[in-house]
Amino acid sequence: MGQPPTKGKGMSEDTRSELYAELAAVGPYGTHPGHALITMVEPHPGHEYAYNRWYEDDHYYAGAMAMPWMYAGRRWVATRELQLLRHPEKSAIARPVTAGCYLSTYWITAGRYDDHMRWTVAINKRLNRDARVYHDRTHVLTAFQNHEATVYRDGAAGPRDVHALDHPYAGLVLQVVDADTPEQRAPLLEWLRTRHLPKRLAGSPAALVTVFSPTPLPGDRMTYVKQVEGVDTRLTLLWFLQTDPRECWDACFTGLDAAVAESGLGRVELVAPFIPTVPGTDTYVDLLR
Repeated sequence: MGQPPTKGKGMSEDTRSELYAELAAVGPYGTHPGHALITMVEPHPGHEYAYNRWYEDDHYYAGAMAMPWMYAGRRWVATRELQLLRHPEKSAIARPVTAGCYLSTYWITAGRYDDHMRWTVAINKRLNRDARVYHDRTHVLTAFQNHEATVYRDGAAGPRDVHALDHPYAGLVLQVVDADTPEQRAPLLEWLRTRHLPKRLAGSPAALVTVFSPTPLPGDRMTYVKQVEGVDTRLTLLWFLQTDPRECWDACFTGLDAAVAESGLGRVELVAPFIPTVPGTDTYVDLLR
């Protein structure tokens, strides 16, 4: 989309408001989740309650949902019991593999990635200046991602991927897969989409799986967020579950690493279960350690 006209610092509130009307008239505005922000964070020991309240009361909205083109979001939590189910033990993502007890997932309108990124970098700089950023946390995995595929268990029946963050799913499994080379990522995606995921979804409590590929973070990102690794080789999968992941873990989510390895196309770097947070509460915070 074209850039809005540049205004001086002395422009009036009315003039600034006119820009919103101009921006609303141009560019794509469909409902497809063309992009995502997936961020897994570990609050520092002793800061669990304060971090949860800051993120939920302030940052989830001011640093995410209030921004243009980010139209759906959901927070997830891994209690210590869920953390101990993760594999492989030696993960290239989480060190140790139990790190990252909170996961936030957001959908971004297709075709609006660049527009959203310009806004998100600017608003996070403002939040820092206004002392509205909680620094006692570690970003284990934070990446903006491009949507590559969605595979459904029941075809056209049931919620679509656009609804996935609003539908009351009982659990989510984050899976990260790395191709051995950049050239193998496309064949790996095709194998996942057409062979592996349909077979795994059949008869399972997972209603759908979304597949994304990470994009590099901008150079002017916040310094406490590390640059994304594996942008040419990595795929990020989100499994949306209709039951608590503990009820189906052994049957559905053990052996994923072996299946990918046998394909000869890549390797599993993380399989991590989560359950949804209860908005407005500190439910589960006392179960993180």
